[in-house]
Amino acid sequence: MLSIPSRFMRESLSFRTKRRAPFLQVAKSAIATVAAWLVAGWLVQGPPPIFAAIAALLVVQPSINQSLTRAVERSVGVVVGVVIASLLGIALGSPTWVILLSAGVALVIAWALRMSPGATNQVAISAILVLALGTATPNYAVDRVLETLIGALVGIVVNVALVPPVLVPPARAKLEVLGRELAAALERLAQALEAPQTPASLEELLLEARLLRPVRDAAATAIADGADSLSLNPRSGRHRTDLLAMQDLLDRFTPVVTQAIGMTRAVYDGYDVTIAEEPSVRAIAEQLHRAAHDVRRAFAVDTGADLPIAAEEPALTRPLQIRTPSAAHWVLVGSLLMDLRRVHETLRDDE
Repeated sequence: MLSIPSRFMRESLSFRTKRRAPFLQVAKSAIATVAAWLVAGWLVQGPPPIFAAIAALLVVQPSINQSLTRAVERSVGVVVGVVIASLLGIALGSPTWVILLSAGVALVIAWALRMSPGATNQVAISAILVLALGTATPNYAVDRVLETLIGALVGIVVNVALVPPVLVPPARAKLEVLGRELAAALERLAQALEAPQTPASLEELLLEARLLRPVRDAAATAIADGADSLSLNPRSGRHRTDLLAMQDLLDRFTPVVTQAIGMTRAVYDGYDVTIAEEPSVRAIAEQLHRAAHDVRRAFAVDTGADLPIAAEEPALTRPLQIRTPSAAHWVLVGSLLMDLRRVHETLRDDE
C-alpha cells in the first residue's frame, strides 16, 4: 500500500484528467488554429504566422466569455512584450544576454502592472521571441502584433460559430443529485432514530452526512460553469431563467445541508440505545421522513410514485408539538428540534 505522501505525489505528477474534454472543443481548437494560420499568412507577409496559430489555439475556450478573456490576455501580453523587446533591441542590440534580460524585465513590468498569470507569461514569451527571431526581419515586431490580433479574432469567431456549449443541463443534473442525497440523508437520520444503532452504523451515518458538502459544492460549481457558458452566448435567452431558479434553490437549501450534517453529528455524539423509546424522538423521526419527502418535491426528484412530484402535497405542513422530553435525552432532543425548526422554515418558504 502506498503511503499518503507517495499517493499525493503520484496524483500531483499525473498528466491525465478524470474526464476528457468534449471532442467538439478539440475540433474547434484545430479548426481555429488552421484558419488563423491561413488568414494571417495571407494578410501578413513574412515568416510563418506562428503567433496567430498559438493565439487562436489559446483563445478557443469552453465558453465565449472565457474566449474573450483569453483573447484580451493574449493580445495585451503580446503588445507589452513586443514594446519591451523593441525598446531593449534598439538600445542594446540583440545579443544573448539582452534576450535573457528582456525576459526578466518583462516579468517585472507585468508584475508591476498587476497582470494576470496568463498575460504575464505572454509578455515574457513575446519579448523573448521578438528578440530571438525578429532581428533579421524588418517590421517583425509590428507584424507579430497583427498576427496575434488576427489569431485571437479567428479563435473567437470559430468559438461563436461552432455552437458554443450550454452547460445548464449538467448543472441541473448536479442539483438533482444534491436533492436526492439530501433527502436520503434525512431518511437515514430518521431511521437511525427509530431503531437501535451500533457504533459502526453511527460512524457510517455521520460519514454519509458529511459527504453532502462535496455534493453541494459540485452543484455550486456546475451552476457557476453554466452561468459562464451563457455569458455572451447567443443561445442563452431561454436558459437564464432556469439557471436563476437553480441558483435560488441551491441558496435556499444550502443551510439545510448544514442542518442535516449538524443533526447527524448531534445524534452521533448524544446517542444511546434507549433513545428510540423516547416519544418525542419518534415524533422527530416522523418529521424527518416528511422533510425528506418535501426536499424531493422541492428538487423535483423522482420518487417512483404515480403522481408527478409537483402534484404531491407537502408533508411537513405544521411545526411539531411535543411534550417535555426525559432528562436523559433533553439535550439531544432540544438540538434536533432547533435544526428541525430551521428545516421547516426553509421548506415552507416556497409555499
